[in-house]
Parts: sequence; C-alpha cells; structure tokens
Amino acid sequence: MYFKIDPFLVTLLSIILIVAAVIDIRVQKIPNLITFPTMILGLVYYGVTNGWDGLLFSLGGLALGIAIFFILYMMGGMGAGDVKLMGAVGAIIGSKGILLTALFSALVGGVYALIILMFNIKYLKDLIKRSYKMIKSFVFTKQFIPVPADKALKKPKLCYGVAIALGTFSYLLLEFYGYNPI
Repeated sequence: MYFKIDPFLVTLLSIILIVAAVIDIRVQKIPNLITFPTMILGLVYYGVTNGWDGLLFSLGGLALGIAIFFILYMMGGMGAGDVKLMGAVGAIIGSKGILLTALFSALVGGVYALIILMFNIKYLKDLIKRSYKMIKSFVFTKQFIPVPADKALKKPKLCYGVAIALGTFSYLLLEFYGYNPI
C-alpha cells in the first residue's frame, strides 16, 4: 500500500527536520517534543484521511523507521533521539519511503563521519592504530579483543540528525521528480 505524500506534510516534515538538525548540532540531542508529536501527526493524518489502510501505512513506516536504527542504538552507535526521529519520518513517508531514506541517511552519515574524522586527525590516527591492533589480534587469536581509545583524546560527536534530515530530503527530492525504485 502506497500513498502520495501530501505537500502540506512534506513542508511540515521539512521544517521539523531542519529544527531537529539544528538542535542536534547545538546540544547533541533530538528532543521528544519534536519526535513524538511528529509520529502522532503521521498516524492521525493518515488514519483520518485514508482510514485503516492509512493508519497501517503510517504505523508500518514508524515501526520500520525505528527498527532500522535500533540495532545501531543498542550497540552505542547513535542516540535514542536519532532512532525516534527516523521513526517519526517513517510515520510521515511510510515503510517503502523509509527504506530509501535510511539508505540515503547512512550514505550521508558515512561521508559526514569521514569529514568529522578529517577534522580530528589525532583521533583518526588513534582509531587506525586501534583498528590495526584489533584486526591483528583477531587474525592470530581468532578472538575479537577491543582496544580502548586513548583517554586523552576526546571522541568526536556525530550529530546524526543532520544525516537523517539530508537523507530524507534526498528521498523527497526523488519522490518529487517521480523516481521511486521501490
């Protein structure tokens, strides 16, 4: 089941994503005051305008959006706000849209992480050195032995709300031009 995204929702989602990205950059957190109302908005909008099918469309996007990044959250790779923001986006664009959005967000996030590392050369050198030691110990012992980071180095922060916003905008741009590979 697929529904065309209403221009009003696209505009509102764009504003929400910009606000979430700016707040994430400033305080490294995406507040529930942004994510939960967006989730409810998507569920209510599609439920009212398209009945049970619309509600299931939105609920599927919400669940899949959360599920995609939940494992990364559990591994400590991202914050809960990022996971909830992806769920909120899913509630607006549905499950098919959230798959592409997650892919685009991951690509943008990877480039973003590389840029952050290039501005933190000391941390990058330490990361390469630790990775080499872990791979070497795994090859020789067949055991994964994590090597802790140098305590003197501050771990750079990756504000993933920015990647989610840019990934969503990429998807919306493709959708606007009528390209939908899924």
